Amino acid sequence: MDSQSDNEFPLTRAEYQRQIHNGNNRGNGNGPRRHWGKKAFWIIILVLLVIAIIFGGLAWFNAKQTSDQMFTSSGANKKRNAQKVLAQKRPVSILLLGTDTGDLGRTYKGRTDTIMVMTINPQTKKTTLMSIPRDMKVNLPDYADESPAKINAAYAYGGTKETINTVQKYFNIPIDFYALVNMAGMKQAINQVGGVTVTSPLTFTYEGYSFTKGVPEHMNGTKALKFCRMRYDDPQGDYGRQQRQKMVIMALLKKSASYKTVLNQKFLKTISKNAKTDLTFNDMITLAKSYRKATKNIQQGHAQGTDDDSDGQSFQDVSYNERQRVSNTLRKNLGLDPVSLDSGE
Repeated sequence: MDSQSDNEFPLTRAEYQRQIHNGNNRGNGNGPRRHWGKKAFWIIILVLLVIAIIFGGLAWFNAKQTSDQMFTSSGANKKRNAQKVLAQKRPVSILLLGTDTGDLGRTYKGRTDTIMVMTINPQTKKTTLMSIPRDMKVNLPDYADESPAKINAAYAYGGTKETINTVQKYFNIPIDFYALVNMAGMKQAINQVGGVTVTSPLTFTYEGYSFTKGVPEHMNGTKALKFCRMRYDDPQGDYGRQQRQKMVIMALLKKSASYKTVLNQKFLKTISKNAKTDLTFNDMITLAKSYRKATKNIQQGHAQGTDDDSDGQSFQDVSYNERQRVSNTLRKNLGLDPVSLDSGE
């Protein structure tokens, strides 16, 4: 499995700097508008697989083969023994990451422009899904010379290992597992489950597609992509886009958790080509059996930042108090006591 680690495609320092420079410029509204919305769909694909496995039976071989192909260890400095947590059926956390590149066989890593922390509590039957701004200003734990940086650059420099270490540092929470997905094949996956139905929170037109506030619309892969892609005409900016991404995620979750989906060879093949995780097949079985009811009660939120251009880049400054609030929320659903961010516990 180590051969598939995040260091599989190393970059020279010059290449890293070029990627980071390009990434910093594209968020300020002056550069070309990148299509950030695509990768959000793939975040849920892995979660769908976890839930769908419960149907088992004839789908067992298909699901195991897919999960084996996706498994890749992160190498992160995790705060606790994740396998022990899962074995004891305790609340668990999963860092959901979406990249801005194509297939995982690409020649460079790119950046994780969708970052969400999911906590699942089987005792309270509650799941939290917390979004972290991709432009959040951070000092990378293992890359001091490249700091300050946007949190989505952690993956470009140090892969999932650095991203996990950064999230754990800034929110003082344990990250038990991760799921890394990318945008390739998104439209096919949406189409393979027959599309999704979503009610738009605002009226807008984007790249030839129109959406009306309060009107439920059945969307195929292309239209769903447009719905999640728009950013600059949303009064809430990137935060509004995050909300629309999560709306489609929830719709896709509801639509795809079916026996037919887990038997769909094309659907599973698309997943295996575009996702990596350190959840084993047995871990997924445990989640499906013991944690599935908690996914019926999902509470969503995000870390709120403010504009910060002090270092010549377009950052989001997430204050200490806001990070503490997010930490407390996530730790509560993990059954952990709130602690100061400075404690390092």
